Amino acid sequence: MTKSAAPASPFRRPTTVERLNQLSRGTAMEPLGIVFTEIGPDFVRGTMPVDERTRQPYGLLHGGASVLLAETLGSSAGNLCVPDGKVCVGIEINANHVRAARDGVVTGTARPVHVGGRTQVWEIRIEDAAGELVCISRLTLAVISAR
Repeated sequence: MTKSAAPASPFRRPTTVERLNQLSRGTAMEPLGIVFTEIGPDFVRGTMPVDERTRQPYGLLHGGASVLLAETLGSSAGNLCVPDGKVCVGIEINANHVRAARDGVVTGTARPVHVGGRTQVWEIRIEDAAGELVCISRLTLAVISAR
């Protein structure tokens, strides 16, 4: 049995977790406590607390907060895949909320489904501390000229 090679990284722009967190300062990510935690060869990962900032009135993680985490991770990953002079912007996102989270921290992982010259598609899995799937999202990005 032959060992399969690791997938080639789609990332063209080198960065660090520290740099992504620095870019988040003063944005919607900061008040929700979203923190980038890891960049792998084909993924970007981050966390978000489930607390008074991210819960809906019934005590559950707000679906909108999950979507904000998903778009943050997917868009950030997508922008690491484009050449200089290009940026990615979200054009569609969907989310299926499959399990409630009431407290703790959720972790999202964005992985590419399609990385093209005009569009990208990313899958973002959000899991609770036990590794149970809370939300799965698909994000479509347009690749446009930077201004």
